[in-house]
Amino acid sequence: MRIAHVTATFPPHYTGTGLVCYHNALGLAHLGHDVAVFTAATSGEQAVDPPGVTVRRLPALLRLGNAPLLPGLLGLGGFDLVHLHYPFYFGAELLWLKSLSSVLPYVVTYHQDVVFDGPLGLLARWHHQLVARRILLRARKVLATSWDYAQASRLADLLDAHPERVAELPNGVDADRFHPAANAEECRRAYGLAAGDQIVLFVGALDRAHYFKGVEVLLEAIAQLRRQTLNLWLVGEGNLRQDYQQRAEQLGLANVSFCGRVSGKELSARYAACDVLALPSTTMGEAFGMVLLEAMASGKPVVASNLPGVRSVVSDGQDGLLVRPGDAGDLAHKIGLLLDDPRLRREMGERGRRKVEARYAWPTIIPRLVGVYQEALAAEVGGV
Repeated sequence: MRIAHVTATFPPHYTGTGLVCYHNALGLAHLGHDVAVFTAATSGEQAVDPPGVTVRRLPALLRLGNAPLLPGLLGLGGFDLVHLHYPFYFGAELLWLKSLSSVLPYVVTYHQDVVFDGPLGLLARWHHQLVARRILLRARKVLATSWDYAQASRLADLLDAHPERVAELPNGVDADRFHPAANAEECRRAYGLAAGDQIVLFVGALDRAHYFKGVEVLLEAIAQLRRQTLNLWLVGEGNLRQDYQQRAEQLGLANVSFCGRVSGKELSARYAACDVLALPSTTMGEAFGMVLLEAMASGKPVVASNLPGVRSVVSDGQDGLLVRPGDAGDLAHKIGLLLDDPRLRREMGERGRRKVEARYAWPTIIPRLVGVYQEALAAEVGGV
């Protein structure tokens, strides 16, 4: 098949949506499909494109946050199927308009609701009712990363009215790259850590678009633990980093490292070096949590917010612990339980690794994606 993926973000801009698109495209190319990715041109860091995939970085007429307006999408054509990664404000609307004027079958991965506070939140809900619903209805298939999230999110209406149009396909992980055998000791030595020092790891964007990641909640939880041998590593970059650094200083946290953006072997080493991975997200802007899979693949237990979708990844008490969203006290308590029990950490990490190998490794996910494409091409076009 000739397949086009359309995404607002893509490496070297590292977000969950862009990484899913990257691995979807890479896996399809490995199976022999002709794959192209359409995304926005970026400046700065040089990208390393997935082997065998054509990446077309289009100039943006304007950009609002992670939403670039790419007029070049109106020229999209010559593909058997288009795969849209949603949300993609501007891009999704252009793809929908293109589909009205030509035969352009497309499927959608619905990564998450867009959740804002105040007037922007109202605008996002209006957009969904007036625009996004039309985009989703015209798709041959809509993929949800979990049934749990689909039923709790803005996809629920579509799932109720047209259950045959919705399929579940979870995100995956590179279980060879993220592995318990990654070189952890060199990473620990670089930070001058002693044998008894412990590490809580956070991996995520530190920008306003990802305000829901719960970094302030995590900082408050670490402050409540009051352990001199505890280190917090925050891996990620963004325009809120300085605010979080100031908050850490206000809380008197000395052993907090803002590590910036890391990738490749360094990121896998940080997972292997940590004792616990924390995902303290506060809203349904978090729909899955790929970092949970990366930590589990690395043999580490996780502590994550009990949110729709996220709780479908974590088996509470088996490979991690779930906490009340926004509750720093509960987060501190659950992190403390794991830090105090090395045997529990080891057993949870082993169970998490087995789960990843069985359910979430990309070689398991990609053939399922091909099956969805085949169903989509056999289906009738949706509504307008």
